[in-house]
Amino acid sequence: METNFVIALNRSDEMLHESTGYTVLQMISLVIQGITFVLGILGNGPVIWVAGFRMARTVTTLCYLNLALADFSFLATLPFLMVSSIMKEQWPFGWFLCKLIYIVVDINLFGSVFLIAFIALDRCICVLHPIWAQNHRTVTLATKLIIVPWILALVLTSQIFIFQTTVNVSGNVYCTFNFSQWADTPQKLLKVIFTVLTARGVIRFVIGFTMPMSIVAICYGLIAVKLSKKGMLISSRSLRVLTAVVASFFVCWFPFQLVALLHIVWLREMSLGSKYKVLGILINPVRALAFFNSCLNPMLYVFIGQDFRKTLIHSLPASLERALTEDSAPASDTTTKSASPPAEAELQAM
Repeated sequence: METNFVIALNRSDEMLHESTGYTVLQMISLVIQGITFVLGILGNGPVIWVAGFRMARTVTTLCYLNLALADFSFLATLPFLMVSSIMKEQWPFGWFLCKLIYIVVDINLFGSVFLIAFIALDRCICVLHPIWAQNHRTVTLATKLIIVPWILALVLTSQIFIFQTTVNVSGNVYCTFNFSQWADTPQKLLKVIFTVLTARGVIRFVIGFTMPMSIVAICYGLIAVKLSKKGMLISSRSLRVLTAVVASFFVCWFPFQLVALLHIVWLREMSLGSKYKVLGILINPVRALAFFNSCLNPMLYVFIGQDFRKTLIHSLPASLERALTEDSAPASDTTTKSASPPAEAELQAM
């Protein structure tokens, strides 16, 4: 039954691959993924180098370092995913890389989203409770707390550990979920398939998108209110950076999450054809758009916050150091009770 289920999906995929529209969108998606890979490696690599090796360890540099590591490690898997896409989803890299690549993909996609929410919470605390942040916001505490997004991402990747493997269908090898060992009858097998895939879709949409997006939106809303009361809302360059972060996060991820959710909602009806074909055509471009967010983070968190001409005039390492440096770093990373930096200064760390 598992083999028949996979064959049915593959036949639907073959019909999609034969359509001109699908081919064009796939080519565009591959181009976007190639650009994402190049820009992401070139962008996140220097951030890792500067934040990890050239600068004193602060809460801000720790956040940037983890976010850059998440994006960089995910981007390293893109060539494998692109080759598989070119080969009509066949997997030539073996069982070990099948499991490893998709584990890395899921951990770092979840991790990067959770880290963005973590950074938003940190910024919000700095602005709303500057005295508390001045006395308690230490590197030691941040190091302990920043492990939480990674642990949560690892837990949410458990389905990959359990079900992801290589499946041989008519001589073609695919890297996909295999449920055959979890049921002994066709009816039980279908129940397992629908249950696992539905749970995965809900987890991705609710925990992997809606909750982090809500946290980011609430935090930045609170920051905007505080800046407005201080008369800094219109002139705040940092608020423009925060707005760009929220907008890019939503624009890049919402189409993919919506298509993935609809795929789960219509999973039982995909044998009917039309709805599944539409989603099958859309999945590549919306996935490429979601992946593109991984190369945007360095630009959104670093370069947009700096004057463009100064970035061009000065060396890249110097520009990155200015962008990632804590304002009043010793005060914000120790427990000394000195005066708190203004909200605007705190937000410049973004």
